[in-house]
Amino acid sequence: MKQDLKKRYAAQAAVIKAMAHPTRLLILNSLKKRETCVCELRDLVGDDISTVSKHLLVLKNAGLVAARREGNWLHYRLTCPCVLEFAACVGGLKGKNV
Repeated sequence: MKQDLKKRYAAQAAVIKAMAHPTRLLILNSLKKRETCVCELRDLVGDDISTVSKHLLVLKNAGLVAARREGNWLHYRLTCPCVLEFAACVGGLKGKNV
């Protein structure tokens, strides 16, 4: 396999891996509507702020979300809305665990 192709597949796999958690999918879907403060995401997810921040860091490192600071809080927005189409597509599978 060509090196460029390997790099492209590795980058795609990294994005899919970042999405591969129920909490992160919940966060991504909530961000499709609007930019949201990490404090609101904490309330939505029901975990402590540090756990939610770790999930957001995974999504940010994958390039799926971006953040901006407002006072003491970070506000996150979805940077790649098309990933929700992928999630919806695999959500329609009729496998044992889907």
